[in-house]
Amino acid sequence: MRLDEHGATLRAGAAGEETLEALERIAATLPADRAGIRLHGLAGLADLLMSPAAIGAVAAEALGAGARPVRAILFDKSADANWSLAWHQDRTIVVRDRIEMPGYGPWTVKSGLQHVAPPFSLLERMVTLRVHLDPVTADNAPLLIAPGSHRLGRIAEPDIDAVVERCGRAACLAARGDIWVYATPILHASDASRTTARRRVLQVDYSADALDGGLEWLGV
Repeated sequence: MRLDEHGATLRAGAAGEETLEALERIAATLPADRAGIRLHGLAGLADLLMSPAAIGAVAAEALGAGARPVRAILFDKSADANWSLAWHQDRTIVVRDRIEMPGYGPWTVKSGLQHVAPPFSLLERMVTLRVHLDPVTADNAPLLIAPGSHRLGRIAEPDIDAVVERCGRAACLAARGDIWVYATPILHASDASRTTARRRVLQVDYSADALDGGLEWLGV
């Protein structure tokens, strides 16, 4: 599988009900009032995300057999936890330890985990999967993408609005079990939900690369 020129593709129903039920059991152990929960070290999660399991197999189609999950975040929008997200690129990765390396930085700590902005060429070789546990309609906060923006390199913050205007925007609607596959650097955003329906999405970044200078992926 190759991403098209827009930088996104839909794999309808790829997760499968057994996988979704396993993810729901994991999600049920997590707080339900936070905008996004970074997942690490949860029993059973890695097995669901590695190939040949269904989700990992989708990543392997895009990146090859070396694809591995390097970050996972659960987004759970509901009537009690609703938010919007401005247009942006994902520019950081999660590593095991902070080791100063040319081309890596700035550093931040989120949820107790070390995040760093790597060379952009690394991000360009990654893919991001969004696994939908609930249906996502036009009213239920679908991810919005700027098609083709992943091919423009690192986009300066003051230029983002103009790039979105030029590329246009697309809403990524989904049924339960659908997996959207994105080029990780694609510009994306999300409005607040206009319904009371729950919208749970597991977002997983995948890479087939090793890091430089002793840096190690933390993984999931």
